[in-house]
Amino acid sequence: MAGSIPVSATASPAAPRKRVTPWQEAWRRFRKHRLAVVSALILVMLVLAVLVGPFVWTVPIDEIDFTARLQGPSWEHPLGTDDLGQDILARVLYGGRISLAVGFAAMAVAVIVGTFVGAVAGMAGGRLDAALMWLTDLFLSLPELPLLLLIIYLFRDALTGLVGPELGVFILIVIVIGGFRWMPVARLVRAQFFSLREKEFVEAARALGASRSRLVLRHILPNALGPVIVAATIDVAAAIIAESTLSFLGLGFPPDIPTWGRILFDAKDNLDFAPHWAIFPGLAIFLTVLSINFVGDGLRDALDPRRVK
Repeated sequence: MAGSIPVSATASPAAPRKRVTPWQEAWRRFRKHRLAVVSALILVMLVLAVLVGPFVWTVPIDEIDFTARLQGPSWEHPLGTDDLGQDILARVLYGGRISLAVGFAAMAVAVIVGTFVGAVAGMAGGRLDAALMWLTDLFLSLPELPLLLLIIYLFRDALTGLVGPELGVFILIVIVIGGFRWMPVARLVRAQFFSLREKEFVEAARALGASRSRLVLRHILPNALGPVIVAATIDVAAAIIAESTLSFLGLGFPPDIPTWGRILFDAKDNLDFAPHWAIFPGLAIFLTVLSINFVGDGLRDALDPRRVK
């Protein structure tokens, strides 16, 4: 036919483009944030160290040796010893389990409570939304550290008498820290719900007869999880700092349970002639909190839909 362009018989059709899921795209963006990737590796190494380390370094945390008291790092004691001759490496590894467990457990409490309050406020609107936001503003206006100290001082003995000292203090600290960290998550989820519930895909699901619970669980909440994940990383770091602060002030775990903050509290009177006693648990807190914050920055960039690169 005149004017037509001949097609070669050997020409192959264009290869179909590989479908990329939103999570694969988020992972690609996260890998471009080199500082976040390095921080994630450091965080994984710290978690593996506190989980696996006590099985490799089997020195008891309460083994007292007065002949080795306040020694610096050596082959026998890589991080030195304290004033009772106890091995600091063993105590840092053991305390890391508790500190990280408090951080992640308190984060879970804050995210669950905040997501529930924010989702209810965002979907209900009206008076219920106003009441929940009033409650959120009330909690935001409370001084966190003085109330933490007061609540733990009042209820620690009663709870430890019921379930034991370690578990009782753990439950109390997790509930108290998580109970004072849910408000930013609630505000964030509420704003996401207000934005998403008017989108076309939600209107389409509503027109097809989807119930309110299905709209929330299948359509709105999954699309609101990006900012919540970023907020969760911040809550982990804040919870670790709060637990370390309470232990440093002597209102955290008992003296025979060595968390990172408790080790710092015990070392504060020996900084002049045994600085290693405070340096290593302080370095563990510093690296953990810093790496979590950088991972949060990377997740924020990776999950931001407005970024095009």
